[in-house]
Amino acid sequence: MRNYCNSKEGRKNTRDQIKYPIGQFQPKNNLSNDEIINLIKQIPELIKRLNTLLIGLEQYQLETPYRPNGWTVRQVIHHLADNDMNAYLRFKRGLTENNPLANTYREDSWGELIDYKKLPVENSLSLIEILHHRFLVLLNELSIEEYKRTIQTEVLGIITLETAIQRFIWHNKHHASQIENLIRREKWKDI
Repeated sequence: MRNYCNSKEGRKNTRDQIKYPIGQFQPKNNLSNDEIINLIKQIPELIKRLNTLLIGLEQYQLETPYRPNGWTVRQVIHHLADNDMNAYLRFKRGLTENNPLANTYREDSWGELIDYKKLPVENSLSLIEILHHRFLVLLNELSIEEYKRTIQTEVLGIITLETAIQRFIWHNKHHASQIENLIRREKWKDI
Protein backbone atom coordinates (compact mmCIF):
# COMPACT_ATOMS: atom_id res chain seq x y z
CA MET A 1 0.00 0.00 0.00
CA ARG A 2 1.29 3.46 -0.90
CA ASN A 3 2.00 5.91 1.92
CA TYR A 4 0.57 9.18 0.58
CA CYS A 5 1.70 11.27 3.52
CA ASN A 6 5.33 10.68 2.68
CA SER A 7 4.98 10.74 -1.09
CA LYS A 8 5.26 13.85 -3.22
CA GLU A 9 1.64 13.35 -4.30
CA GLY A 10 0.49 13.01 -0.68
CA ARG A 11 2.31 16.21 0.37
CA LYS A 12 0.75 18.06 -2.58
CA ASN A 13 -2.73 16.80 -1.65
CA THR A 14 -2.21 17.89 1.98
CA ARG A 15 -0.99 21.35 0.88
CA ASP A 16 -3.94 21.69 -1.49
CA GLN A 17 -6.35 20.67 1.27
CA ILE A 18 -4.88 23.31 3.60
CA LYS A 19 -4.87 25.97 0.87
CA TYR A 20 -8.26 25.01 -0.60
CA PRO A 21 -10.18 23.32 2.24
CA ILE A 22 -13.52 23.53 0.40
CA GLY A 23 -12.00 22.81 -3.01
CA GLN A 24 -11.46 25.00 -6.03
CA PHE A 25 -14.28 27.26 -7.23
CA GLN A 26 -16.76 25.41 -9.44
CA PRO A 27 -19.60 27.60 -10.73
CA LYS A 28 -23.03 26.31 -11.59
CA ASN A 29 -24.62 27.74 -14.74
CA ASN A 30 -28.21 28.78 -15.45
CA LEU A 31 -29.35 29.06 -11.89
CA SER A 32 -33.05 29.08 -11.13
CA ASN A 33 -34.66 31.90 -9.22
CA ASP A 34 -34.80 29.65 -6.12
CA GLU A 35 -31.08 28.87 -6.42
CA ILE A 36 -30.26 32.58 -6.59
CA ILE A 37 -32.45 33.25 -3.57
CA ASN A 38 -30.59 30.47 -1.74
CA LEU A 39 -27.26 32.12 -2.59
CA ILE A 40 -28.45 35.49 -1.35
CA LYS A 41 -29.61 33.92 1.92
CA GLN A 42 -26.04 32.69 2.56
CA ILE A 43 -24.53 36.19 2.60
CA PRO A 44 -25.61 37.21 6.15
CA GLU A 45 -24.16 33.93 7.44
CA LEU A 46 -20.69 34.79 6.12
CA ILE A 47 -19.98 37.56 8.65
CA LYS A 48 -21.61 35.55 11.44
CA ARG A 49 -19.22 32.69 10.76
CA LEU A 50 -16.18 34.98 10.76
CA ASN A 51 -17.25 36.58 14.04
CA THR A 52 -17.79 33.15 15.60
CA LEU A 53 -14.37 31.96 14.45
CA LEU A 54 -12.54 35.04 15.70
CA ILE A 55 -14.23 35.49 19.07
CA GLY A 56 -11.77 34.86 21.86
CA LEU A 57 -8.67 34.62 19.68
CA GLU A 58 -5.55 36.18 21.18
CA GLN A 59 -3.33 38.62 19.29
CA TYR A 60 -0.64 35.98 18.73
CA GLN A 61 -3.28 33.75 17.15
CA LEU A 62 -4.33 36.53 14.77
CA GLU A 63 -0.65 36.77 13.77
CA THR A 64 -0.43 33.06 12.97
CA PRO A 65 -0.36 32.07 9.27
CA TYR A 66 -3.11 29.65 8.30
CA ARG A 67 -0.49 27.61 6.40
CA PRO A 68 3.30 27.72 5.98
CA ASN A 69 4.21 30.82 3.94
CA GLY A 70 0.56 31.87 4.01
CA TRP A 71 -1.19 34.93 5.32
CA THR A 72 -1.89 35.45 8.98
CA VAL A 73 -5.47 35.33 10.21
CA ARG A 74 -5.34 39.15 10.45
CA GLN A 75 -4.22 39.46 6.82
CA VAL A 76 -6.95 37.07 5.66
CA ILE A 77 -9.66 39.16 7.35
CA HIS A 78 -8.35 42.40 5.84
CA HIS A 79 -8.10 40.67 2.46
CA LEU A 80 -11.74 39.61 2.71
CA ALA A 81 -12.82 43.21 3.25
CA ASP A 82 -10.77 44.45 0.30
CA ASN A 83 -11.84 41.61 -1.96
CA ASP A 84 -15.51 42.05 -1.09
CA MET A 85 -15.28 45.78 -1.86
CA ASN A 86 -13.74 44.99 -5.24
CA ALA A 87 -16.31 42.28 -5.97
CA TYR A 88 -19.17 44.60 -5.06
CA LEU A 89 -17.87 47.33 -7.37
CA ARG A 90 -17.28 44.87 -10.23
CA PHE A 91 -20.81 43.55 -9.77
CA LYS A 92 -22.29 47.05 -9.90
CA ARG A 93 -20.29 47.79 -13.04
CA GLY A 94 -21.72 44.62 -14.56
CA LEU A 95 -25.20 45.95 -13.88
CA THR A 96 -24.54 49.40 -15.32
CA GLU A 97 -22.05 48.78 -18.15
CA ASN A 98 -21.98 46.44 -21.11
CA ASN A 99 -19.59 43.56 -20.30
CA PRO A 100 -17.01 45.73 -18.49
CA LEU A 101 -13.45 44.64 -17.87
CA ALA A 102 -13.31 43.95 -14.14
CA ASN A 103 -10.26 45.55 -12.59
CA THR A 104 -7.87 43.24 -10.85
CA TYR A 105 -5.51 44.03 -8.01
CA ARG A 106 -2.31 42.59 -6.58
CA GLU A 107 -3.76 40.90 -3.53
CA ASP A 108 -0.33 39.52 -2.57
CA SER A 109 1.10 43.05 -2.52
CA TRP A 110 -1.93 44.46 -0.72
CA GLY A 111 -1.43 41.81 1.95
CA GLU A 112 2.00 43.27 2.70
CA LEU A 113 0.75 46.83 3.21
CA ILE A 114 0.84 48.25 6.72
CA ASP A 115 -2.94 48.31 7.21
CA TYR A 116 -3.07 44.52 6.83
CA LYS A 117 -0.49 44.17 9.57
CA LYS A 118 -1.54 46.88 12.04
CA LEU A 119 -5.29 47.49 11.92
CA PRO A 120 -7.49 45.49 14.26
CA VAL A 121 -9.59 42.84 12.54
CA GLU A 122 -12.70 44.52 13.96
CA ASN A 123 -12.25 47.34 11.41
CA SER A 124 -12.52 44.94 8.50
CA LEU A 125 -15.28 42.89 10.13
CA SER A 126 -17.38 46.07 10.44
CA LEU A 127 -16.63 46.96 6.84
CA ILE A 128 -17.61 43.47 5.65
CA GLU A 129 -20.87 43.57 7.60
CA ILE A 130 -21.88 46.97 6.18
CA LEU A 131 -20.81 46.03 2.66
CA HIS A 132 -22.72 42.74 2.77
CA HIS A 133 -25.83 44.59 3.92
CA ARG A 134 -25.58 46.97 0.96
CA PHE A 135 -24.97 44.04 -1.38
CA LEU A 136 -28.05 42.26 -0.04
CA VAL A 137 -30.26 45.27 -0.70
CA LEU A 138 -29.02 45.33 -4.29
CA LEU A 139 -29.20 41.58 -4.90
CA ASN A 140 -32.71 41.20 -3.54
CA GLU A 141 -34.08 43.62 -6.13
CA LEU A 142 -32.50 42.09 -9.25
CA SER A 143 -34.38 40.12 -11.87
CA ILE A 144 -33.17 36.73 -13.07
CA GLU A 145 -32.25 38.42 -16.37
CA GLU A 146 -29.96 40.88 -14.61
CA TYR A 147 -27.96 37.98 -13.18
CA LYS A 148 -27.23 36.96 -16.80
CA ARG A 149 -25.32 40.19 -17.45
CA THR A 150 -21.58 39.69 -17.85
CA ILE A 151 -18.23 41.05 -16.79
CA GLN A 152 -14.76 40.18 -18.06
CA THR A 153 -12.26 38.94 -15.53
CA GLU A 154 -8.58 38.22 -15.87
CA VAL A 155 -8.83 34.91 -14.02
CA LEU A 156 -12.20 33.51 -15.14
CA GLY A 157 -12.70 35.25 -18.49
CA ILE A 158 -16.24 36.39 -19.31
CA ILE A 159 -18.62 35.43 -16.50
CA THR A 160 -22.22 36.13 -15.66
CA LEU A 161 -23.22 37.98 -12.52
CA GLU A 162 -24.75 34.72 -11.28
CA THR A 163 -21.24 33.24 -11.43
CA ALA A 164 -19.82 36.36 -9.77
CA ILE A 165 -22.16 36.00 -6.79
CA GLN A 166 -21.30 32.31 -6.48
CA ARG A 167 -17.59 33.20 -6.44
CA PHE A 168 -18.21 35.95 -3.88
CA ILE A 169 -19.78 33.43 -1.50
CA TRP A 170 -17.21 30.71 -2.28
CA HIS A 171 -14.35 33.14 -1.63
CA ASN A 172 -15.69 34.05 1.81
CA LYS A 173 -16.31 30.41 2.74
CA HIS A 174 -12.90 29.43 1.38
CA HIS A 175 -11.04 31.85 3.66
CA ALA A 176 -13.28 31.18 6.67
CA SER A 177 -12.51 27.47 6.25
CA GLN A 178 -8.79 28.20 6.20
CA ILE A 179 -9.14 30.00 9.53
CA GLU A 180 -11.38 27.29 10.97
CA ASN A 181 -8.92 24.56 9.98
CA LEU A 182 -6.07 26.47 11.61
CA ILE A 183 -8.07 26.82 14.84
CA ARG A 184 -8.82 23.08 14.79
CA ARG A 185 -5.21 22.08 14.02
CA GLU A 186 -3.86 24.28 16.79
CA LYS A 187 -6.69 23.27 19.18
CA TRP A 188 -7.25 26.89 20.16
CA LYS A 189 -10.94 26.40 20.89
CA ASP A 190 -13.89 24.16 20.14
CA ILE A 191 -15.82 25.18 17.04
